[in-house]
Amino acid sequence: MLGIVPAAGAGSRLQPLAFSKELLPVASGGIGRAKAVAEFVVDRMLAAGADRVGIVIGPEKADLLRHFGRLPGYERLFYTLQPRPLGLCDAIFRVARHVRPYELVLIGLPDTIWHPADAFTRVPTGQIHLITFPVTEPEFFDAVRMDSAGRVERIEVKTPGARDRRVWGAISAPGEQFLALGDLYRRRGARDQFLGDLLNAWIEAGYEVSADTQGGAYYDVGTWDGFRAAIAPGSAAHAA
Repeated sequence: MLGIVPAAGAGSRLQPLAFSKELLPVASGGIGRAKAVAEFVVDRMLAAGADRVGIVIGPEKADLLRHFGRLPGYERLFYTLQPRPLGLCDAIFRVARHVRPYELVLIGLPDTIWHPADAFTRVPTGQIHLITFPVTEPEFFDAVRMDSAGRVERIEVKTPGARDRRVWGAISAPGEQFLALGDLYRRRGARDQFLGDLLNAWIEAGYEVSADTQGGAYYDVGTWDGFRAAIAPGSAAHAA
């Protein structure tokens, strides 16, 4: 099992910072220290059984290597460079050469904290699958429109007035389908920045994407409002 964490973004919504946004500290119960926000998604992948986690970084993200390099328990991490900020799709497919067709691939964002912490352990393994979460402003995310059986009909990418209030926060995919999705990305001229647009093309091509509603609390720590919510006393993030 392989985890992919795209962490090459500049964090423009949080500037000015003297360090990468993925290192913002958030309290976590039971470990005696605050955790960097990126640790949450990595820990969820490792707990689900990932034997490698590839973190995609930009040229200015050496502090992520230093952070994880001095902590015990992260020996299964490796790093891939995204030289220029060309979007989420470009970032995740830079790890494609490490993907084995027969393994499950987990994708999670390094500036988010979500519950339940074991959601990756309850995903199907036969198709691309989205773990969805309720948010108050779905127009800032990829809102997921699904039928009663959990089949994704369409993803509304940062759409004003998006009717669906659940957004994808984490993804799983069989390695073979992840690689096929990467092929589709390249056939489309590698122009898709948002993963939701590429997944819509995947669905339109006749492939199935499933989704679940197991997700509960969701914090986008890539914004100041989200960071304040995550560190607020009594926040569910503290128990992550």
